[in-house]
Amino acid sequence: MIGALNVFGTEVGGGLDDGDVQIIQALTDVAAIGLLQERTIRRGEILTEQLQGALNSRVVIEQAKGAMAQARGISVDEAFTVIRGYARRNNKRLSDVAHTIVTDPVGLASIAAF
Repeated sequence: MIGALNVFGTEVGGGLDDGDVQIIQALTDVAAIGLLQERTIRRGEILTEQLQGALNSRVVIEQAKGAMAQARGISVDEAFTVIRGYARRNNKRLSDVAHTIVTDPVGLASIAAF
């Protein structure tokens, strides 16, 4: 069920003729299509936001890997292992640790020391 439609007449106990029923059905169909399209658009927008957030997080993680690799003189893969290990040991999200590395030189130095 998508929704409900109430139909009110001007006469008490008045019935609807076949023409009225066809018009009401057409209006109901148009309303249902509109609601379904809005729902589809909203879901698409939510998915787009989620994907953009994941992409942004991934970009920051890649930047942090590069900064850590440079700071410690290690490979990018080893830098990721260091960052991931730090996040796990300190019960922090990987993206939060990466953000700290990218935006805070002191944070980078303290994490790189591990």
